[in-house]
Amino acid sequence: MDLAKMTIKEIESLFAAGNIPDGFVEACANDKRKAVHRLISRYEREEKERQRVAMLYGFEELAAAEGLEIVAGVDEAGRGPLAGPVSVAAVILPRGLFLPKLNDSKKLSAKTREELYELIQEKASAIGTAFVDAKTIDRVNIYQATINGMYEAIFSLVPQPQKVLIDAMALENLPMPSMSIVKGDAKSASIAAASIIAKVRRDRLMDAYDKEYPEYGFAHHKGYGTAEHMKALREHGPCPIHRLSFEPVRSIAAEMGMI
Repeated sequence: MDLAKMTIKEIESLFAAGNIPDGFVEACANDKRKAVHRLISRYEREEKERQRVAMLYGFEELAAAEGLEIVAGVDEAGRGPLAGPVSVAAVILPRGLFLPKLNDSKKLSAKTREELYELIQEKASAIGTAFVDAKTIDRVNIYQATINGMYEAIFSLVPQPQKVLIDAMALENLPMPSMSIVKGDAKSASIAAASIIAKVRRDRLMDAYDKEYPEYGFAHHKGYGTAEHMKALREHGPCPIHRLSFEPVRSIAAEMGMI
């Protein structure tokens, strides 16, 4: 292959195809065209990202080695806010699927989360979701509400997983093997994907609630106890999506004679 006779577009197409001949990258490094060097830099960045994402499939690969190839990752979003539901997602990814920038949802910008959300929706083998509302959280407590949501999300998956990876929580009544992984959303591709689905679904719902209850600013803080939210809560009192079992919501509601 005579690199000097190749156009930039031809070289770019070869890199994009991913089928790089032996010695091709080294030959490009000796090419005097700046555009070729830019293509090498981009290719090296992409390869590094592919390797990083591939490392996130370690737990899934261990399961596959046990003969359990259908693996679901489970995570939640919204355990800490004063308002709105807890959101849970369970995701089964095709083995080794490359999702650029895949990571714990908390480490991603809102724009990247949205982009990955759409990619996961398109590429995942199965997605199960659940919202557990504020009234249920008040009735059973946030921990139990999260557990209930995880079971609901998992049992809604088609096909059912052969193994379940869960971010930092134990689900003792599953009919299939499971593993609780501390900080699993940064260690497992499936859990990371679930964290993104759960987070984006909840954020979108809180944006909708912002239109219904505009005085609270839910689109900005998503129900978390920011200064803006606390000020609105003291001025207007809790609304129907506030968690009355959480402080200071409960105390403010009591002071206003609402409970």
